[in-house]
Formats: sequence, structure tokens, C-alpha cells
Amino acid sequence: MPQFAANLSMMYPDMDFLDRFEAAAKDGFKAVEYLFPYAYAAEELAARLKNNGLQQVLFNMPPGGIDDASTLSAWDKGDRGTACSPGREAEYQAGVHRAMRYAEVLGCPRIHSMAGVLPTGVSREQAQKTLVANLKWACQQAKTAGLDVLLEPINPRGIPGFFVNRQDHAHEILAEVNEPNLKVQMDLFHCQIVEGDVTTKIERYLPTGKVGHFQIADVPLRHEPGTGELNWPYLFDLIDRLSAECDWQGWVGCEYVPADITQGGTSRGLSWLKSV
Repeated sequence: MPQFAANLSMMYPDMDFLDRFEAAAKDGFKAVEYLFPYAYAAEELAARLKNNGLQQVLFNMPPGGIDDASTLSAWDKGDRGTACSPGREAEYQAGVHRAMRYAEVLGCPRIHSMAGVLPTGVSREQAQKTLVANLKWACQQAKTAGLDVLLEPINPRGIPGFFVNRQDHAHEILAEVNEPNLKVQMDLFHCQIVEGDVTTKIERYLPTGKVGHFQIADVPLRHEPGTGELNWPYLFDLIDRLSAECDWQGWVGCEYVPADITQGGTSRGLSWLKSV
């Protein structure tokens, strides 16, 4: 069975964020991920992990900002990553360093670098050149701490104008960057919306060693497995079989919004996990 990590940014929405660690542990999760940790002290988050026997397996670099205040407000201002934005290299580098500090305290082995939205007036060629240079720099910094950097294709319906939408584009960027600790964050929700043919994509890319992490949500409403169009038992069996064949030992992040967001709804909606 694949290893599943609860996404605390989306699951347990009826609880305060810091209470979600205990809830995930009670539901049997051994690991967690979330979007951003920066609103909380790293030491507080580390204590929640330790007290609940959890591993931190992924979080995002800041979506923007150069200091505490601008980092915390960046998402609300519309930033979705700065890696492909010419002229914002200092901002991106500050975000890498901030994420690395959190990763050290949290014992997290991988951090996600959001590519960002294609800036107005910037060509795709210029954006890609900027993205490749930023990712190469980030990987070289992260390598000293034993960290992987992840790049995620995101569907343009979810984030209009997002620069990287397809698996083949992400793997093309990996080849250009040519750093061993750059991996693809393969979100099957985004993959199904943009490309479909999810089985073939998993079969093609997982054995390459270039997939660092999976994320899941059913399509089209981004709820838990079993609420939409994908055949999750088949896909989980596929990931399990290929993982055994190529010795992949990564995690599958449950980055979905529960269909039932009332009190206790996340836990009640985990019947899919109990049947895996």
C-alpha cells in the first residue's frame, strides 16, 4: 500500500490548524504535508510533529515576499511563486533560505518551489530561462542540507496563467537544470485535468527516479478519492507495484478538500483509506 500523508492545509477544515496534527495521527496517518508553515514558529510545528509521532514530508517555499510581513501576505496579494519571474531573483532566494531553515527544524526532506504565474510582458522563453536558473541555484543550496527541491505542474483552471502545467514540461525543465535533487511533484488531480491518461503518465515517469512525491484529489471537485471520475484502487495498486519494482519509497499527499467540511467530516470521509 502506498504511504499516505495528510495535507493539513485542506483536511480537517473544522479545526484550528495546530489541532490538525493530533487529528491526523488519530486517524492513522504517520506523515503530514501542508502548503506553508511560515505563520507559525518552526519549533512549535516541530513539537506538534514529535508529540503526535508524525513526519513532515513536504511544504512549499514562500509564494513571494522578502521578509516576514511580505511573506505572510504574498498569497493573499496573488503571488503563486516567483521562480519564473525575471527581476525577483533576490525575493526567490530569500524564500529558499527561509524554507531551508524551516526544513531543518522540521526534519523535512523536500521543499516545493512553485514555478509561478507567467508575468505580463514576459515571453515563455524568458520565463523558462529564469526558472531554470533559479531552480539550479535552489538545488545547489538545498543539496548542502540534503534536501530535494520539487517542481509541480498545476492546472491553469486552478491557477490561471501558471507557467508549468504538464508532466512533460516539468521533466524537460529537470533535464535543463540537471541537478540530481530536483524532482517532479506529480499531482494526479492536476494531471487528470490537463492531460488525462494518468496510468500511462505514472508508468512513464515513476520508474525514472525523477518523481519525488505524489499528491491526490478526485476530479473534478478536488474531494477525497471515490467522489469523482478516477479509479483510485487501480491507481494505488499501480503505484504500489511500480514502487516495488523501482524501489520508490516516497509519499502520497492527500491534498484534497473533504466533501463534508462539518465537524468530524474529514475523519468520516476516510473510508477510501480504510479500504486500500
